[in-house]
Amino acid sequence: MDQYKKDFIDFMVESKVLKFGSFTLKSGRHSPFFMNAGAYVTGSQLLRLGEFYAQAIHAHFGDDFDVLFGPAYKGIPLSVATVIAYSRLYNKEIRYCSNRKEAKDHGADKGLLLGSDIKKGDRIVIIEDVTTSGKSIDETIPVIYSQVQDESDITIVGEIVSLNRMEKALESPDGKSMSALDSITARYGFPARAIVSMQEVIDSLYVPGKSDAVITDEIKKEIDAYYSEWGV
Repeated sequence: MDQYKKDFIDFMVESKVLKFGSFTLKSGRHSPFFMNAGAYVTGSQLLRLGEFYAQAIHAHFGDDFDVLFGPAYKGIPLSVATVIAYSRLYNKEIRYCSNRKEAKDHGADKGLLLGSDIKKGDRIVIIEDVTTSGKSIDETIPVIYSQVQDESDITIVGEIVSLNRMEKALESPDGKSMSALDSITARYGFPARAIVSMQEVIDSLYVPGKSDAVITDEIKKEIDAYYSEWGV
């Protein structure tokens, strides 16, 4: 496992962003773990978070893109923190762009977008916190394409999330069981990747028989039961 992945897993736990217990997800599933990027609230946390995303984007997609699009609302600080980190780590200026839930109808910055415009020729990476069902992207894609005359005017290079939950999407394009990230690729044709997968989290945090481990034997059993039903 790459060092930045190990560090990110520890960072999620230290920041109390990754928690274990009993949680009801937006999809209605009852999960023994939950990841909430909204819990990153300090300057130092956002600085480090942006660096982790930047490293993952660089590893998966390289530097050949122009815009980092973060869907409202959680995607807004994620995109801002990450373009700052990208400039510092890789000396490349990436523009950030996010959408408003409702278009602004006044002022010099009226319209649907915050930050940069999307223009012909742009290559775009989408950034989100996590996806369980894979459905949130269905709201994001029309927003991006609505900014140009033709879909071929821009290229969506890929999507990056912080955690691959490794569970079945609510709907799969071919009717087969596949993960939310894989279903995005199947529907839209671009790769969807994560900083870390839940398997990598388990490998890092679970120590069999250790009662003070972050993932104890009891929690591991709950995770295994969850994946027996929803895992891919």
